[in-house]
Amino acid sequence: MRTVAGPEAGALVARARALAVLRIRSTALAVALLPAAAAVVLLAGSATGSIGGSQDEGWTALRWAVTGCALVVLLLAAAVAAVVVRARPALTPTVPIAEETAPDLYQLVRDLAERLEVPAPSAIALTPDCDSWLEDRTHPAHAHRGERRDRGALAVEEPRPVRGTGGPGPAAGADRVVDRPDRRVPRAPVLVIGSPFLWWMRVAELRALLAPVVAGTGPSVHPDIASARRFVRGLDAAVAVAARGGEPSSGPASALVAAVRRPAFGFVGWVARLLLRGCRDQAAEMERAVAAAASERAQTVDYGLRIVAQEQVGLAYAGWDRLLTRVALPAWRMGRWPSRLDAGVVSALTELSRRDRLAEGFTSRLSERPACDLLEEPGVIDEATSLLAARLFHGGPPEPGPDWSPVDWGAYPEEVVDRKWRQEAARLNRLLDERDDAHEPIGAAPAPARASGPAPATLARVIDRLTGAPADPADGADGADGGAPRLAARLSVEVAREEAAATRAHGQGPAAGAEGPAGGSGGDPWIDGFAPAFPLQPPRTGRELLADHVTAMVCCAAVDTAGAVPGLDWLDGPALLVGGRRRADLAHPVLSLVEDGDDGPLRAWLGEVGVRPEKPLRLV
Repeated sequence: MRTVAGPEAGALVARARALAVLRIRSTALAVALLPAAAAVVLLAGSATGSIGGSQDEGWTALRWAVTGCALVVLLLAAAVAAVVVRARPALTPTVPIAEETAPDLYQLVRDLAERLEVPAPSAIALTPDCDSWLEDRTHPAHAHRGERRDRGALAVEEPRPVRGTGGPGPAAGADRVVDRPDRRVPRAPVLVIGSPFLWWMRVAELRALLAPVVAGTGPSVHPDIASARRFVRGLDAAVAVAARGGEPSSGPASALVAAVRRPAFGFVGWVARLLLRGCRDQAAEMERAVAAAASERAQTVDYGLRIVAQEQVGLAYAGWDRLLTRVALPAWRMGRWPSRLDAGVVSALTELSRRDRLAEGFTSRLSERPACDLLEEPGVIDEATSLLAARLFHGGPPEPGPDWSPVDWGAYPEEVVDRKWRQEAARLNRLLDERDDAHEPIGAAPAPARASGPAPATLARVIDRLTGAPADPADGADGADGGAPRLAARLSVEVAREEAAATRAHGQGPAAGAEGPAGGSGGDPWIDGFAPAFPLQPPRTGRELLADHVTAMVCCAAVDTAGAVPGLDWLDGPALLVGGRRRADLAHPVLSLVEDGDDGPLRAWLGEVGVRPEKPLRLV
C-alpha cells in the first residue's frame, strides 16, 4: 500500500474533515425531514389500508398530529435555511486591484501559482494591515457585490490539469476533480495582501512571503472543502444576523415588531449556534490541514528567502503600529487623514533602522526594487488604502469631505501638529476662564483686571494655576488642591462632551469607538458585515489629558516666543523642533508640574529653550 506524505497527506486530512462538516449538514437536513417522512409513511399507509383504517380515530388523530408537526418543522427549517443562505458573511474591507493597474503584480502571482502547480487567485486586493490571506467571496450573498467590487480584476481562468502529480494532492484533487465529474469547480479565492508589505518589502521577499498563501488556492477550490467553508461561514453570518435582528427597534410599532422578531431570530440563532458547535472542531482541523498542506507545498519555493521575509513582517508590523498610533491617530482625531500611510511606513522603518542597532543593515535593502513598483500608480493605491485605514481604525467616512480632508506629509507639521497644539491650548484656556467665573461671588462686580474680557492665554497662567500660586488676584485660583485634580476632571468631561457632539454631528455608529470628530460611517458601523472600527489607544485618564494639554501649551509658547517650529517624528508623532533638533525632554518637566505641582523642572526647561511664559499665545 502506497504511503501518502507531504502536501498530499494534508489535503487528504482536510478533505476528510470537510466531509465530516458536510455530514453534520446532512444530518441536520435529515432531522428536519424526519417528521415529513413519518407523515408520508402514515398517509401512504392509510391510503393503502396498511396502517389503521379509514374510520380508526386514533390513527386519524396521529396522522393529523404528525402532518402538522412536519409542516411546522419544515417551515422552521426553511426559515433557518433561508437566513443561512441569504446572510452575507463578513468580508474584510479591502482595496481591489484591477489587473490593468498592476500587471506586474498579477504576473508575479500567476508565475508563483504555476510554479506551485495550483490555480491562480481569482483577484488581488490590498488591506491596510500587516497580513496576507486568501478570502473566499463565492458565497451567493456576495455574488453580485463581489463582481462590482472586483470589476476589472484578474479574470477567472479554467483550472488546468496538474502535470507530474501521482496522487490526490491539493492541486490534483482541486483541478481535475476526477471523482466528482458532475460537480462544478469553485471559483478561486481572492488574494488579500497587506499594503505595508508592498512598500517595505522587496519584490523577491514579497514573492517568498506569498508562496504559502498562494499555495492555499489548491485546497480552497476543492468542492468538498469549498462547500464546508461556505456552510460554516453561512452559519457564522446567520448568528450575526440573528444577534442584530433581535436588537430592540424604535418606532410606533416597535413593541409589536420586537415581540415577533426576537423569538424568531432567537430560534434561528440557537439553531445556527448549535450547528456551529457541532462542526467547530472539524472545521478547525480542516483549516489546520489546509494550512499545513499549503506550507508543505511552498517549501520548494524560495524557502531561504522566506525566513528573511518573515523577519521583515515583524519589522513592518512594528513600524505600522507606531505610525497608526503616534502619527495617524492625532490627524484622524482632527478630521484629517494622512494620504500616504504606506509611504510613511518606509520612512518610519528607515528611522527605526537608524536608531536601533538591531536593525542595522536594513537600509541597504532600499537599493533593491521595492514591491510597490509592481503597481502602475502606487500613489493612487496608497491614498485609497490610507482612507480605508482611517475608516477601519477610526470610524471615518468612506469619502473625503469638508471635515474629513487628506493631508500630505509635507503639510503635516503645520496643518496637524501646530493645529493640534493650539486647539488643546485653547481648550485648556477656556476651562481656566470658566473656572474663574465660577469662583466669582454671585452679584459681585468683575475684578478690574477682568473688566475688559477674559484673561490672556499665557503659559504662566497655567503654571501658576497648577502650583496653586496665582500671579493675579483676579484669577481666583484654588490653593486647596493645587488646581490639577479638579482641572483634570473638568478636562475629561469637556473632551468627552466634544467627542460625543462630534459623533452625533457626523452620524457615527455606536461601535465606532473613535476618540475624535473624524466623521462617521453613515450611522452604520458595519462595513460588508465587518465591524471594523475600534480605538487604537485605551481611553486617556484625566491626568494624561491634562499633561497633554499642558504640553501643547508649552509647545505653543515655544513656537510663538522662542522660534521653535512644529515637526513630525516618524516613530513618535508630533514633535517640537528647536534649532532644527527635536526636543524629546519635555515629558518629565510637565509630569512634575501636573502630578507634583513642582514647576521647577519646567521653568528650568523654559529658560534653557528661551521661552517667555508671560507672553500671550496665538490660539485657534
